Amino acid sequence: MQLILYSKPGCHLCEGLQSKLQQMETLKFDLEIRDITTRDEWFQAYQYEVPVLRQKLPEGEKTIPRPSPRVSVAKLEQILQKYLS
Repeated sequence: MQLILYSKPGCHLCEGLQSKLQQMETLKFDLEIRDITTRDEWFQAYQYEVPVLRQKLPEGEKTIPRPSPRVSVAKLEQILQKYLS
C-alpha cells in the first residue's frame, strides 16, 4: 500500500502527522511526502488544506479524512486500518 502526504515546509500539523505515520509498526505502507510548494497544481489544490493524506490506487488517488492532530499513534493506526480495509 502506498500513502501520499501533501505538506509544506514549516507546517507543524504536517510534521506531526508525518512523525506519527513513521512511528506506526503494524500497518505497513510506503509513505511518499509531497511538498506542495514544488508544483503549482499541488499548491493550488492544497494550499489551505495541508496536511492532506491520500492513498495511491491504480485508478488514481483517494483522500483519507484528516485525523485530529491530538490523535495518538495507536489510534491513528486503528483509524487507518478501518478506513483502508
